[in-house]
Amino acid sequence: MDNRKLSIVVPIFNEASLIKQLVERLHRSVSQLTAHFEIILVNDGSTDASLEKMLEQKKEVEQLKIVELARNFGQTAALAAGIDHASGEIIVTMDGDLQHNPEEISKFIAKLDEGYDIVSGWREVRSDSFLLRRLPSLIANLVARLLSGIKLRDFGSTFKAYRASVVKQLDLFGELHRFVPVLAGRLGARIVEIPIEVQPRAAGKSNYNLLRTFGVFEDLIFLLFYSQYLTKPIRAFGKLFFVFFGCGFLIACALMGLWICGAIDNVLQRGGLLLFSVFLMIIGVQFLVTGILAELLSRIYLQTSSSKIYAVRAVHG
Repeated sequence: MDNRKLSIVVPIFNEASLIKQLVERLHRSVSQLTAHFEIILVNDGSTDASLEKMLEQKKEVEQLKIVELARNFGQTAALAAGIDHASGEIIVTMDGDLQHNPEEISKFIAKLDEGYDIVSGWREVRSDSFLLRRLPSLIANLVARLLSGIKLRDFGSTFKAYRASVVKQLDLFGELHRFVPVLAGRLGARIVEIPIEVQPRAAGKSNYNLLRTFGVFEDLIFLLFYSQYLTKPIRAFGKLFFVFFGCGFLIACALMGLWICGAIDNVLQRGGLLLFSVFLMIIGVQFLVTGILAELLSRIYLQTSSSKIYAVRAVHG
């Protein structure tokens, strides 16, 4: 690397037994790449001795910065906090359980140097449960590719490298850290994927559960609306207005045409169909009104949104 500063961001939740090894490996690997770096550990409301272990390591590693959140806000919020506190031109994010190899960071930097804005890790070989982890991941990745047009095989990997100028433009919430490439892709970011090794957990147990899988799908559905219609929600609701109102109007016109041609004596004889057409048009109007209200709310949001999705208790270093 040249004189660009490198920031490593790692969210931590109950990983006390791994902190020392994590910091030592990160420091050893990154110091071989550049003398200008910082390691940012974000304590996401850990209930074990993680914070104490981090503070111990802070005495040994001057490049270590600890961002202590007020409570557990979740992985996306922890990553957002770390990114906000990062001062490097390049930001690398990774998990704190040592399933990601710190020694592979150099591969990400080399790929960024080819001109990409985001380098995403692809867990090519995985040993976790097929039913609980890999199958939902395959489905989510397929849907994400279809909806977003971003050709990644593994959206869920936290091991990524970013140009700070790109990632700091993004608003993260929910579980959207998985879909940063989608958000960045909307801004024209150049994205590439590289295979990475995934190691078994060195200690402790995974904080992942099946409920989080459903949360990922919920965020994926919302992302479709957020990325395409946040600034113009009227376009989404306007399409629904034209579909429902148009169908209702066409049915009503068909009934009137049949009555004018004498095919039916009285439009009211087709009362059920007439009511259905009116019902569709009313739904269409409701979508239009909802779209107008959503447009107004989005304008208010875009003009006033400055609040964070996390709260910081203290920053050490």
